[in-house]
Amino acid sequence: MANIVQFENVGLRYGTGAETLSDISFTLAPGAFYFLTGPSGAGKTSLLRLLYLAQRPSRGLIRLFGEDAVTMPRERLPGLRRRIGVVFQDFRLVPHLSAYDNVALPLRVAGVEERDLDTPVREMLAWVGLGERASARPATLSGGEQQRVAIARAVIGRPEMLVADEPTGNVDPEMANRLLHLFDALNKLGTTIVVATHDMHLLGRVTRARIMRLDRGRIADPTGALRNPPEDLA
Repeated sequence: MANIVQFENVGLRYGTGAETLSDISFTLAPGAFYFLTGPSGAGKTSLLRLLYLAQRPSRGLIRLFGEDAVTMPRERLPGLRRRIGVVFQDFRLVPHLSAYDNVALPLRVAGVEERDLDTPVREMLAWVGLGERASARPATLSGGEQQRVAIARAVIGRPEMLVADEPTGNVDPEMANRLLHLFDALNKLGTTIVVATHDMHLLGRVTRARIMRLDRGRIADPTGALRNPPEDLA
């Protein structure tokens, strides 16, 4: 597959107002790492919603994994979504479930037998440094721990693409670096990573990452939208 994502002249409008996103065109390569940047209100979250199929565009072409995601029948969308892991800015953990059960949830939804859950779930919790917190419920976890549970849940199914919306926005700088290291490690295993952030200091932490900047709903530099971090941040 040449590209895992292809957007061509995509526009997104909510209701009858002005377009939130206009004339968005780009491609994402499989196994690459991307930062999506831009000021608050630039449209980053809206673009991510299109990427993980929570929203359909008002116009334009979107191809994911070689398939037309715009004209695809709705009953086929869940199968495509299972190939994408999502880390939400507000975590969206199920409050009455333990960390273990939150991480296990995608596997249960996919029909994995209970006897086959324990090893991968505990390995994933250990991978994010929460092996001793498997039985803890979200309310008893710190913000950084909740975020790591959310990351573990997003990647437990070994998605082909991981989309993260401001994943370091609610944690301190040390934890931000730890979370970014987790994404980097996952990327080295072959997962395409897309991280939306307004934190410019993160952009040089992954030297091979490419940067796409949004400004007022448009790609800020359409002739060179995907570029390496500037030298002063590398």
